[in-house]
This record gives sequence, C-alpha cells and structure tokens, in this order.
Amino acid sequence: MQANGAGGGQQQQQPPQQQQQQGPELGCLGAQNGEASAGTAAGEQLAHANGLLPAANSPGGLSVNNGVPAAGGPGPAAAELGGGGGGGGGGSALKKKKRLSQSDEDVIRLIGQHLHGLGLNQTVDLLMQESGCRLEHPSATKFRNHVMEGEWDKAENDLNELKALVHSPHAIVRMKFLLLQQKYLEYLEDGKVLEALQVLRCELTPLKYNTERIHVLSGYLMCSHAEDLRAKAEWEGKGTASRSKLLDKLQTYLPPSVMLPPRRLQNLLRQAVELQRDRCLYHNTKLDSNLDSVSLLIDHVCSRGLRSVCGVLYMLQCLGIMRKQFPCYTQQILTEHCNEVWFCKFSNDGTKLATGSKDTTVIIWQVDPDTHQLKLLKTLEGHSYGVSYIAWSPDDNYLVACGPDDCSELWLWNVQTGELRTKMSQSHEDSLTSVAWNPDGKRFVTGGQRGQFYQCDLDGNLLDSWEGVRVQCLWCLSDGKTVLASDTHQRIRGYNFEDLTDRNIVQEDHPIMSFTISKNGRLALLNVATQGVHLWDLQDRVLVRKYQGVTQGFYTIHSCFGGHNEDFIASGSEDHKVYIWHKRSELPIAELTGHTRTVNCVSWNPQIPSMMASASDDGTVRIWGPAPFVDNQDIEEECSSMDS
Repeated sequence: MQANGAGGGQQQQQPPQQQQQQGPELGCLGAQNGEASAGTAAGEQLAHANGLLPAANSPGGLSVNNGVPAAGGPGPAAAELGGGGGGGGGGSALKKKKRLSQSDEDVIRLIGQHLHGLGLNQTVDLLMQESGCRLEHPSATKFRNHVMEGEWDKAENDLNELKALVHSPHAIVRMKFLLLQQKYLEYLEDGKVLEALQVLRCELTPLKYNTERIHVLSGYLMCSHAEDLRAKAEWEGKGTASRSKLLDKLQTYLPPSVMLPPRRLQNLLRQAVELQRDRCLYHNTKLDSNLDSVSLLIDHVCSRGLRSVCGVLYMLQCLGIMRKQFPCYTQQILTEHCNEVWFCKFSNDGTKLATGSKDTTVIIWQVDPDTHQLKLLKTLEGHSYGVSYIAWSPDDNYLVACGPDDCSELWLWNVQTGELRTKMSQSHEDSLTSVAWNPDGKRFVTGGQRGQFYQCDLDGNLLDSWEGVRVQCLWCLSDGKTVLASDTHQRIRGYNFEDLTDRNIVQEDHPIMSFTISKNGRLALLNVATQGVHLWDLQDRVLVRKYQGVTQGFYTIHSCFGGHNEDFIASGSEDHKVYIWHKRSELPIAELTGHTRTVNCVSWNPQIPSMMASASDDGTVRIWGPAPFVDNQDIEEECSSMDS
C-alpha cells in the first residue's frame, strides 16, 4: 500500500499473521488519511472523485462521490476505506471526523482547482475523497468537458441543467450567445459556411441579444481564409486556447459554489502580494504581477540586510532609513554654483539634470547610467536676474529658464548645442516667473504675478494671451488644451486657450507657492504658504491629504512625485531638510539632512527611482541614492547593543 497519497498503486501481499496483527491499526489509519488503494483483482479501479474526469464504473470497481463510497459490492478497496481487517475502528474514525467550516471547504476547493491545473488529478481525487468536499457541481463538470471538447449541442443541453443554479435569468441567454458564437467561428474556420450560416440565422439571431455583434459576425462570412478570419475576429482559432478563454467568460455567469472562477488561488495570492506592496512605505521597485518573482513563504519587506532576529518593525526603528533602492543617502554634492541654487529638474529621459542659480547660470549635468554619478556637461550663462524656474521640453531637446519676480525675460536654450534659440520679452513691465510646455513640444505658456499669461511658439512669437491673470505657477495637461495656473487668489484654475473658457479647480485658504501634477493628471501636489504640502484630487476636486513635518513659510519651495508608480512625495523645507512621504501616509518616512540652509527644490529622477536631487540656498546640489551596503553581522551587533 502506498504511503505517499498517490493512490492507485498495487497493494502488497502480507502474511496472514501480519494482516491479523496490523488490521485494526492500519484500517483506522487508512480511514483517517483517506489513502485508498486499488484492489488487487483485475479491473478494480478508483474512480476520479473531483468531478473533472469521468468515473470508472467497471465491474468490481469503486465509485466515489464526495468522499463517500458508492453502493454496490464492497471490494478490497471498499473494505480498506471502511476500516480494513479491523472492521469497526476505521468506521468510527470517519464518523468522528470534525465537520469542516465553510472557509475550510473553500480553501480545499481552491487547492483542488490549483492542483487540477497542474495535472495532479489523482491527488485531487484523494483530497476531495478524504475531505468530503466537491470541487464543482456535476452539471458544471459536464458543461466544462463538453465546451473543451467542442460538443456544442451537449453544452447547450447542459445550460438547461444549470439554469436553476444561475442567479440571473438573463445569464443563460448570454452564455448561450457565447457558445453559439464560438460554434459559428469554428464552422467558418473549418470551411463549413452553410453550417455557420445556419447557426447565425436559426440560433444566434432568434436570441435577440446583442444584434450589433451579430452584424459583425455576419461580416466574417466574407473572409477568404482562416488566417483572415482569425485576424479580423481577433480570435485564436479552433482549439484549446480559444475554448479556455470562452470557458473563462462563461464561468463569470456561474456562482462560485457551482464552478470556481478560473485560477482563483493564483489571483488571491497575487492580490495579497500587491496589497503588501501597497502597504509597504518603502517599496520603490517596478511592480511585477508574476508570482514567480516573489516568495510566498514570507511577508513582503523593503529593507536592506534585515534579519528576523530583531523583527521587522524593530529593525526599522533601529536602522533608520536604510532601504534598498530608496534615496536616503548623499551620493554626491555638486558645488559648481557660486550662489544660492533655486531650482533643479531632471530631464524626462533621466539622463540629465538642470540646475538654476542666483549666480545667473544654468548648469546641465550628465548622469552616468552605470555609476549614477553626475558630471558637468554645459553651463548656460547670461540670466541677469538669476534662474528660479526651469522646464524641459517633452523631447528634452530644449530648456526654458525663467527668473524671479522682477525678471521680464525668458530664455529658450537648445540643450544639444548649448545655443540660445530665443530670448523673449514682451515688455519691461512683465514678470515671467513660470513656464510649462504643451505636450506637442511646439508651444509653451509662461506668466507671472503682474498679470501676464502668454502662449508662445519656439521662436518666442506670441500665439495667445489671457489678460489679468496673476500667475504663480503653471502646468499643461496631457489633453493639449488645458493649462492649470495658480494665481494670487489662492486657487488653481483651468484655462482652455482653444474655446477661451476657464473654471475653478482648487481653492485653498492660503497662497499656493508652487504645484506639480502627477503623470496621470489625476493628482496635484501643492506647497501652500504657512501650511506645508497638500495633495489634491483634480478629478473629484477634493483635498486628499495634508503632509506633516515640513516647514513652509512664504519662500517658494518646489515638491515632486517620485519613485516607481509615483508612490512617494518629496519636498524641501525651510528647516534645511528634505522630507519624504509615502503618498498614503501623512507622516514623513524619511527626513534627509545635510543642507545648511533652506532647501528650495527637489527633483526625483523619472527613470532611476533610486536617485533624487535637492537644491539649496547653501549653494549646493545634493544627489541622493540608496544607503551603502550594511553587512548582516553589523546589523545583528547593532541590534544586540540596542537590546542590551
């Protein structure tokens, strides 16, 4: 008798003395473990009990349904299930078996479905037999088999049996439509045009369901060959692939008590992994939905060199912010500016960094893709008032630089050549302090607090203007039409230069010093005077969160989204620190120190999630990256010293 639960093996013959001695004990053990073996007589077999494969009803065989032996001659296998040579011990064990809870039954069914997908059908049989559970309803099993075998008439008859088990009366019609659609397409692929036309006219059309789709299906009659049909119908063709997809759609109409949704266990595990990642405040790597990329044996923790000896939460407190792929450590200090650095911004492709300073220069830095070190590439000079704002064109070929409030000029530089393409000034009375590029890369908008609001081309020619808007900060949305502008009325309004309409989107109680928009255009991150950093939902027009810790007075400080999936938020502060929050947490997860004066701007590299830059009045730009590797032994020693 096999002891590994595989079932179906040959029962080894034992001397009568051993059978007599071991009968009661082995009988009880066999009943408890459910390890039924086939009898030694020819033709005696164990039928599949999971409902997914047909039972073998040969003479002398054992048919099992829900773990209960069927009526009909008790053979050796039946005697073994009933307790073997002992007679009564095993039977009483089965009677005393604890009744499974609903959650236990659900778990068993999920495991059974997964094992069946792996082809371990005998294991599924034993699992269902011992637990007394049923993987799915017998009618659903027949339906599944007939669909996968392409026996459409039988599958339609199965729908009549399933009708009483389906909650919605319209579900049967939809399921029948899907069946007939597959039947129609397979006929067409096989060249059976008359049969396909019969299905279309006499079976699909009388359903009076989704007539628009029926018109589309009728057009497939004109396909000249099978490849043309598969391409136009976006269909895999006759066979297992398309029928499996059909079955997945059909299962959505059946209650899970009748037929489990496809790959249910994998989906639950994937959801659990994604939830743990979402709740991890330090997760900063690309999301991968493939379960093979993670371990299901441990919880998700984003940390470097952590050992279970101290516990995860305690280690986070012990070691501070030493996270893999998390920018929390000064990798490089750029000191080429000789005065306050007011702004910094990575290019869209992440290969360059532009910094603007009170020293009247813009410096372009090159990012080494391997070492992530920066080196000076170009210095753009001549900004007589200093540079307080920089914007890269969508293709990173151009860069626009603006000055402070008393600056009426705007510089448009060719980044590749380092040449000034345009120096724009409409009037000496203007104040051009902010700029934003249109997504087409051919236009930009600019404005300032003296009431100027212009749309210009790459040569600085004025295309449109909006009078009387005192602009503090600008952003162009991805629709190419709407420009968001914060003004002196403590609000952000949307302006449409095509139909000349405007609308209020955000209203704050204090001045909005700057703002930035997430890549998907849904969220706005505001630096609000005396209040700090606020997150707004632009679609619902509601304040989502107020982030704590940062010191924000009336200096213009620029914050940013960052990390993979923009899950993080970073901001400078007047207390000389850089603050980092997880988007869903109001409390900072990191406070980065090193600057000695106000941090005016932070920029997270859009292509290297572990890199961030900060610009400060102390005249430096700091490049932040992951902390250096810490040996596990050092970590344990540090934790041991803290324990003592």
